[in-house]
Amino acid sequence: MLHNLMPFLIHWGITSLSLWVASYVFKGIRFEDTPSLVISALLLGFANAIIRPLLIIITLPFTLLTLGFFLLVINALMLLLVSAMVKGFTISGFWTAFFASIFIAVLSLLIGVYLDGGSTSWQLHRTGLWV
Repeated sequence: MLHNLMPFLIHWGITSLSLWVASYVFKGIRFEDTPSLVISALLLGFANAIIRPLLIIITLPFTLLTLGFFLLVINALMLLLVSAMVKGFTISGFWTAFFASIFIAVLSLLIGVYLDGGSTSWQLHRTGLWV
């Protein structure tokens, strides 16, 4: 059981760090204290694991129509939902959440690849080539 706990804690830490950095990059994001940051990162993980897939399925036709760009709106809505649930976490508006969600996703990916030692590899679908 403990072998499943470590990746969860690492991902939680990466999300917390990304949210913290985003609060310095975007003026419209503010955390009152450290517990609100940590709780926000935890709730964002749960929202992305439970609510986001449901929203993707419900909005699938619109997502296909917009060639996937509506997923960015869903990511922003997840941030706004978490900010509405956590007392010490505020976001000034939708566009701040929109651009912050892109920033957080990219920063989390970069930190995750760095912590993994850059050994993350992707296989191209039909060619079988490894990148």
